[in-house]
Amino acid sequence: MAPKSAKVSRNPELIRGIGKYSRSRMYHKRGLWAIKAKNGGAFPRHDPAPKPSPPGTKASKFYPADDVKKPLLNKRNPRPTKLRPSISPGTVLIILAGRFKGKRVVFLKQLRSGLLLITGPFKINGVPLRRVNQSYVIATSTKVDISGVNVEKFDDKYFAKKVEKKNKKGEGEFFEAEKEEKNVLPQEKKDDQKSLDTPLIKSIEGVPDLKTYLAARFSLKAGMKPHELVF
Repeated sequence: MAPKSAKVSRNPELIRGIGKYSRSRMYHKRGLWAIKAKNGGAFPRHDPAPKPSPPGTKASKFYPADDVKKPLLNKRNPRPTKLRPSISPGTVLIILAGRFKGKRVVFLKQLRSGLLLITGPFKINGVPLRRVNQSYVIATSTKVDISGVNVEKFDDKYFAKKVEKKNKKGEGEFFEAEKEEKNVLPQEKKDDQKSLDTPLIKSIEGVPDLKTYLAARFSLKAGMKPHELVF
């Protein structure tokens, strides 16, 4: 089999990096001047071929009038919030922030979002069934037996607010409707609170002084050292 012939360059190198002919000499030698003259004094340019569209898709005739922002894909897989070892179902917690700051409540379970499901109970200290972040509570050593309490019904969707479309009203009608809509709790949620608290209150009343303990608000007094307190 004959060896392949080496490719001969039109501009042989005298030494490495320096050719025998100059740039202008090679311009004439390669005939680039003739190609340029043939195309009106400029080299021909070829537009790239359009990419074929995937089957089943049809190009739109119109462009959108405004820029449509595409949401970024969230590829992060959130890890479930780890529950503190000191918190378990039935643990009495002290709320540190919010509307019910200083109240003692009973922890029922951790929801899928990582928030804690708690209740006062409402009849004892006025704290209804609600969700709390575990960063804003102190776990105490006191525990309540919640074996008779059914909390399977309650999840994050239970606390979602229902958005209803409102019809346009006049200024007077608007303020009157706003007063009527305030502080209106559905009867279904009132019944859920009552059915949840009934077995829990029975369990609390079976322990001496526990009802009084839950009804009392926690507060620091002069001379008390928080870092030395045992809850």
